[in-house]
Amino acid sequence: MRFNDTIVGATFIVLAAIMIALTFSFPAFPGQNYGPSLFPRILGTGIILCSLLLILRERRLPAAVPWLVLADWVRQPRHIASFALMLAAMLFYLLASEALGFIPCAFLIQLVLFLWFGVRPLTALIVAAAMTALVQWFFGSMMLVPLPRGILDSVL
Repeated sequence: MRFNDTIVGATFIVLAAIMIALTFSFPAFPGQNYGPSLFPRILGTGIILCSLLLILRERRLPAAVPWLVLADWVRQPRHIASFALMLAAMLFYLLASEALGFIPCAFLIQLVLFLWFGVRPLTALIVAAAMTALVQWFFGSMMLVPLPRGILDSVL
């Protein structure tokens, strides 16, 4: 699936403008000329400028490009189901991670996706367990990111 660059550019301009507008509610640091709003505003301005260039480049093309071009995978039910499963996995994590915790959610998501995409069950179990442990260790211990503990709160 490919959207026309004008649509993509306009979408990013709107998102960047919203981001810049939100920075006006950021508190200022006393005694400093700039605060936490500076970097998001610079980033938003850069996104707007690049989006304008994208739109101008698209409009300068001699042939009219359609607003949306569907890829071949959109016509295959298994590929659509795979795409929907990926979205469902993200939604599951958002809704269940606080109650269940990172480790059970990550393990279940990986296991289901591995099995859906044709990985042998034993390999799927081993890789899902190993990757869950590795990500938990890296983000929880090394990066000190507070991952949800959920049902494993008393163990961790």
